[in-house]
Amino acid sequence: MRVIAGSAGGVHLAVPKHGVRPTMDRVKAAIFSSLGDMVIGARVLDLFAGSGALGIEALSRGAASVMFVDEDRRAIATIEKNLARANLKGRVCREDVFVFVRRFADKETFQIIFADPPYQEIKSGERFTEKLLTNEALPQLLVVNGLFVLEKRPGENLSETELWRIARQKTYGATEVLFLSPIRNPQSALE
Repeated sequence: MRVIAGSAGGVHLAVPKHGVRPTMDRVKAAIFSSLGDMVIGARVLDLFAGSGALGIEALSRGAASVMFVDEDRRAIATIEKNLARANLKGRVCREDVFVFVRRFADKETFQIIFADPPYQEIKSGERFTEKLLTNEALPQLLVVNGLFVLEKRPGENLSETELWRIARQKTYGATEVLFLSPIRNPQSALE
């Protein structure tokens, strides 16, 4: 796995040995092709960051800042190693994603949020994608015209949500990518 383009283009990235399903280069290329110039100068949040590949690609392509969040200590060590390899700087936070989202909901906003959660269910039997899409604090982390880029297993049925609108959806082999915009209620239009 490598950084595809930008200032760190061609740099090879390490991947944690366990518990991570890295985004394939062709999927990453398609995501960033879709985002285009939106990445330049953007504040980015990379949830379930794993190796940090998505956030590092964003930094390499001109993002202003990236916050990497993962609860696994090996993933955090790998992200820090990859940032050093790519000669890039980002904020790295070791914390449960849902605790982070709740804690940061009123503190900071981002133009782009990436999430590549594990495909398996969590202990409660709920799927990570479902838990993300029904989390009322998550849309508060996005600016008004921001995008939430979610990777999921193809064929995984999604419940109707009043929080998100699917702007685009594409399947690449074992990965489906959703580009989502928050649905703002009339009271929040003044944001």
